[in-house]
Amino acid sequence: MARKQADEMSLDDELAAAFLEGDDTGLAVEEEVVETSVSAPVVVQEETESNEDEWADDTDEFPGQLAVDMYETNDKLIVKARTAGIERKDLDVSISDNILSISGVLNGGEDDRATQWHIQECYWGEFSRTIALPVQIKEDGVDAVLKDGVLTISFEKEKVEAPKKITIN
Repeated sequence: MARKQADEMSLDDELAAAFLEGDDTGLAVEEEVVETSVSAPVVVQEETESNEDEWADDTDEFPGQLAVDMYETNDKLIVKARTAGIERKDLDVSISDNILSISGVLNGGEDDRATQWHIQECYWGEFSRTIALPVQIKEDGVDAVLKDGVLTISFEKEKVEAPKKITIN
């Protein structure tokens, strides 16, 4: 059956509604039906209670994500990550079964003298990133360099032979 936009919510609205229905964050949600120009009802949800303390406690449970760039040259796979402010001793890089793991700790964001934060956008604390590499690499042909706040990991790519054609008799 073809989907009619005027008769149903958009896919984005349906996905948002599906996630919000199962929401157990403890927030009470008021629903209000609003008519749109295409005569399709849209549900507008407003939070009526804030529970900021619950959200603040949850942030300590999940390590931060490390942003990476990954690209290939003819013979190498290169992974770069911004690691400004992280010392070598606070980084852990490992490779196993073509899975790269980078983790560590970014120290320095704590200030016991602060009585009130006005803006706190920098991430401080544990971080990790696990990436399945898109090509086969030689695990013993790896070079990692930390320079000017950028971790660069270079992998030698495995020579992959073209598939051999099998003749069917």
